[in-house]
Amino acid sequence: MRPSNIHHSAKPRLPTKNGVGASCVVLPPNDAAKWPTLLDYLVVRFATLTRAQIEGRLLNGDITNDLGQPVSPTSPFIGNQKLYYYRAVVDEPPIPFEEQILFEDEFLLAVDKPHFLPIVPAGRFVQETVLVRLKNKLGIDTLAPMHRIDRETAGVVLFTKQTATRGRYQTLFQNRLVDKQYLAVAPWRDNLVFPMTVRSRIVESAHFMRMMESTGEPNAQTTIELLARGNGLGLYRLSPLTGRKHQLRVQMAALGLPIVNDQIYPNHVFQDDADLSKPLQLLAQSIGFTDPITGAVRYFESRRSLSVGVMPPPANLADAG
Repeated sequence: MRPSNIHHSAKPRLPTKNGVGASCVVLPPNDAAKWPTLLDYLVVRFATLTRAQIEGRLLNGDITNDLGQPVSPTSPFIGNQKLYYYRAVVDEPPIPFEEQILFEDEFLLAVDKPHFLPIVPAGRFVQETVLVRLKNKLGIDTLAPMHRIDRETAGVVLFTKQTATRGRYQTLFQNRLVDKQYLAVAPWRDNLVFPMTVRSRIVESAHFMRMMESTGEPNAQTTIELLARGNGLGLYRLSPLTGRKHQLRVQMAALGLPIVNDQIYPNHVFQDDADLSKPLQLLAQSIGFTDPITGAVRYFESRRSLSVGVMPPPANLADAG
């Protein structure tokens, strides 16, 4: 089911199934005259599914009440009742790229994410996400991301393995104690001087997928270096101090340097069926920090590279600013 106004239980009563934790939906106040059965209500609530699909999940015992007991298509509607179910997408599109594990210990997992693969379930992707793939492969139900990067971005992503120590790792990002380095290919302009530090205020726009720069106190900061240039393009190193949604893409576009193959900035041309031959030329190249549990200095670097060439090649990079 695709959730609408879903509440995720802090302590799901049901085990993980196929790498997916149980989601909880709370029924509205009692209106038995309007909804004679649960099935009648669920058909309206989850309009992206057919009545037959919802009925099939009920018959298979995939939807339970607060006691973990399966409910049936003929179960009565009970106002304020909690129902638990596992998100699944009909005809979920496959993503033909694999994540790679860079490091693992008892607390931490570092993963090299490919372009186009989401980190967590959202929209039409559930099984085809890094989190669910890893839960299925490793059998670690408590796995959770420490941070996020866009579906369109490739590179290093960190996951925690234990609930008890998760907060200590997430605090690293909150306190800006993580050094993050990105590479990007974008146009270059001879009227810009690098390196530069961009400070701006990024807020949500009227479009649900886009962010934008706005007036007011800056809440996003990125240092930008030009590493190489050629063919009308530049290879940039981006070092964000903050972690606003779409921060690097918004700030680069605002400079007149939209990242190659960006479908959202500066002009929204996003399509659900992305051209897999044209990945966004943005790579989360490395992450470094001091492990709050072990005290070890951690540094993880992506093994991936960007596909749009810039002369001279990255292997012979020199300061080109």
